[in-house]
Amino acid sequence: MFESLSDRLTVVFKKLKGHGKLTEKNIEEGLREVRMALLEADVHYRVVKSFIADIKARAMGREVMTSLTPGQQVVKIVNEELTELMGSRHQDLNLTGSAPVSVMLVGLQGSGKTTTAGKLSILLRKNGRKPYLVPADVYRPAAIDQLQKLGDQLKVPVFPSSIDQDPVKICQEAQTAAHQADCDTLLLDPAGRLHIDEKLMAELCRIKAALKPSEILLVADAMTGQDAVNIAKSFDEALDIGGVILTKMDGDARGGAALSIKSITGKPIKFIGVGEKLNELEAFHPDRLASSILGMGDVLTLIEKAQSVVDEKKAAELEKKLRKSEFTLEDFRDQMIQIRKMGSFSDIIKMIPGMGQAKQLKNLQVDEGEFIKIEAMINSMTPLERRQHTLINGSRRKRIAAGSGTKVQDVNKLLKNYTQVLKMLKKINKGGMRGMGRGMLPF
Repeated sequence: MFESLSDRLTVVFKKLKGHGKLTEKNIEEGLREVRMALLEADVHYRVVKSFIADIKARAMGREVMTSLTPGQQVVKIVNEELTELMGSRHQDLNLTGSAPVSVMLVGLQGSGKTTTAGKLSILLRKNGRKPYLVPADVYRPAAIDQLQKLGDQLKVPVFPSSIDQDPVKICQEAQTAAHQADCDTLLLDPAGRLHIDEKLMAELCRIKAALKPSEILLVADAMTGQDAVNIAKSFDEALDIGGVILTKMDGDARGGAALSIKSITGKPIKFIGVGEKLNELEAFHPDRLASSILGMGDVLTLIEKAQSVVDEKKAAELEKKLRKSEFTLEDFRDQMIQIRKMGSFSDIIKMIPGMGQAKQLKNLQVDEGEFIKIEAMINSMTPLERRQHTLINGSRRKRIAAGSGTKVQDVNKLLKNYTQVLKMLKKINKGGMRGMGRGMLPF
């Protein structure tokens, strides 16, 4: 989402770093470019004006002008101010109160509110909570069916509401049902509208008064840009929301909403939707996003993603195999599956400091379909063939290709790449295993 802004800022800071000494003139020129980049990214003009003024005041200070690396100091200031602009640090859900506590999701139709309810239930369960989904949109029958299907898929209990019930009564009865089912967190999914109107707000206010939710979250579509900021302001004025969940952050919008909402509404972004899959809802960390925008990568998120998919026992077993150069095709496949669970290779590369800005990787298009083919080919081998690749002769290669829906050339390429990995492992083991990541692919 922030690729264009990141590219523009990279060029600006490269120019500033090129100056041995900064003057008021070249700082002004640099900040003018930063201002244009932010406005093009659809950041609110009032936010941009205040942001640039704060940076200028600090950049013209003694700490920068007398520094040995003034250009780098300016980048540091921009990073800190950008982090502050988006809320400084991650703010978690407010789940205080006697169980079951209620979390109400509000928003317009099309923002992804119902799907987000399912995604949020996954996060809550990971944190030891017992969520209970409540479909309270009686005007759109598909919304009730959608949440019921999500609950069945995720094995999360769902209140059996129907379109002939009053939304407030649904939420009250669901509260009793959740208590009986020993669930501690109600996720309320009331009606949305195509636009903000008095009827919608009145109904949401009635639910708020009856349930007294510990948290009210606005689900807003990041692709709508400044409209998302205006929507957040309207919902906050009516309901006093506790925070925002921005969906579709993996899209190609300019990202102005993420940089403007906290400053305009005073309410933090708490979570972001980074994909369509139900596990693709992440806690929002302003410092990590700021570093990512400035091309510094996002190592902490990368580590968290790795920890969520790596089995420590298997990682320890793999390390022993790597030390003995006993890395089989089975291990090759398992490691590839684990890394794919972390997300697309393009996204992973961007999280590594400096890699996102590398010219060779800038327009790298990784064909994820190739990894599916590799997995299919290895699965088409016998257990013995996976452990002893030297057994795979011409006739076996034909069988593997036919079984995986690939060509013999594809099998040849896989085996060639695999043998190169084995050669590299032997060289590394001769020189010691230092620097090898535990449980990660050695290439």
